[in-house]
Amino acid sequence: MRYVAIGDSFTEGVGDELPDGAARGWTDLVAAGLAAGEGTTIQYANLAIRGRLLEPIVTEQLDAALALSPPPTLLSFNGGGNDMMRSGDMQRLAVMTEKAVQRVVEAGVRMVMLSGADPGDRLPFGKVIRRRGEAFTRAVESLPKQYDITFVDCFRDVELRRAGYWSPDRLHLNASGHRRVAGLVLTALGYEQAAHLIDPGPAESRGVLAEARYYREHVLPWLTRRARGQSSGDNRTGKFTDWVDINPA
Repeated sequence: MRYVAIGDSFTEGVGDELPDGAARGWTDLVAAGLAAGEGTTIQYANLAIRGRLLEPIVTEQLDAALALSPPPTLLSFNGGGNDMMRSGDMQRLAVMTEKAVQRVVEAGVRMVMLSGADPGDRLPFGKVIRRRGEAFTRAVESLPKQYDITFVDCFRDVELRRAGYWSPDRLHLNASGHRRVAGLVLTALGYEQAAHLIDPGPAESRGVLAEARYYREHVLPWLTRRARGQSSGDNRTGKFTDWVDINPA
């Protein structure tokens, strides 16, 4: 088995950082789960880059994924989350998504398509983002049946909307969130894996001081990058641009 992942920060693993600062995330956990489930070493690549819009994912990243040697046998795909932070046509995103699905299927590679988790409850303009996400998800939800691919609908997973699955920036999942997504993916692929659940925990603090700190530490830097035409993924490459071996635990 050779598993490659393409996408943005969701797939790169941002929010689930290891002690050395490297992002782990649900795809690393899926790779480990596949190796354990198969009982043998698998090969894994991750070409996802934070901040990427859908178009470079379905062109540059997909090109690189299908060009890997030897070719992949399994590919996971998610994209569009960063596009939803901007005004745009969700149908255009759906058209790009279908073309990407067609390419993967025609290449004879098994495909897992994911919708990203819904951050709408706590983000500024969260209702707008949720509305766009719902429109995009509706536009692509017929593709799995049409092309016989696996679909993991994280956007509509109500459990994942709970604050305990999210990082302080409220945009990226934390370690618990990535662990839950990994369980959903492995289950969808036919491996016995209970979806991760967290304890209820204390209520989220949303006081004036906490909100002011959130805007200062997370919203303002994002707005500054947007104003300068910068991306968090500038000058970055995928974390595993060629095959690495993942041994069964």
